[in-house]
Amino acid sequence: MRGSWKIRIIIGLLIAGFTLFKYCSSKEVNPYTGREQAIALDPQEEIAMGIQSAPQMAEQHGGLYQNQQYQAYVDMVGKKLVDNSVARESVYQYDFHLLADDQTINAFALPGGQIFITYALFSKLDSEDQLAGVLGHEIGHVLGRHSSERIAEAGLWEGLSQAGSVGGDIGGLIGGIGQNKLLTNGRGDELESDDLGVRFMIKAGYDPYQMIRVMEILKDAAGPNRVPEFQSTHPDPDNRIERIKESIQKYGGL
Repeated sequence: MRGSWKIRIIIGLLIAGFTLFKYCSSKEVNPYTGREQAIALDPQEEIAMGIQSAPQMAEQHGGLYQNQQYQAYVDMVGKKLVDNSVARESVYQYDFHLLADDQTINAFALPGGQIFITYALFSKLDSEDQLAGVLGHEIGHVLGRHSSERIAEAGLWEGLSQAGSVGGDIGGLIGGIGQNKLLTNGRGDELESDDLGVRFMIKAGYDPYQMIRVMEILKDAAGPNRVPEFQSTHPDPDNRIERIKESIQKYGGL
């Protein structure tokens, strides 16, 4: 029994060592944010994943909104943000989609440049600047390579959890720590995208304070029973507003 226990520990350590080596070897500096991050996919893989997943994501939200004037408006604002920011220097292929979903107030980005906004959110926006705030935030997710980073991080914690299960009885504990870490880093992704969105808005000539109004819309939509920040992938709207104000001052958008 003692020999078997030692073998399990050795195997667990080998799995953990390989997992950590793979994770650390995937780190690189993001040229658009200056931040070092572990990356699971190269840009072409991100683009391919986004394009492949886009039709399914649209279908889940009732397809595309059938109004070419509104779609052209979304395209125009998105293109203006890309053309006036570092986004134009990237290899990503930006496509902006207005979804037919009139119930879910949401916007999101797939890896590689596929960006979506639901009609439910679109219809609540009062100005082009607010739409720019939404789309600028989502462009930030693409340039921040957040999906690829989270895939890499999920692989890290999955490998460490497996090592803990083989080498002892702590796999579940490690997995729980990993889930909490993913939530924390997910909130960091949102704040980084807000910061980038403010930067893109200012470069494109939009009023960055209108992103604060977008946060107020999202706060109202969540209602008083919104999920506490520590349980959510998104920071509390009030905290986001304070950070957005800091970003506006940082980029000179007074």
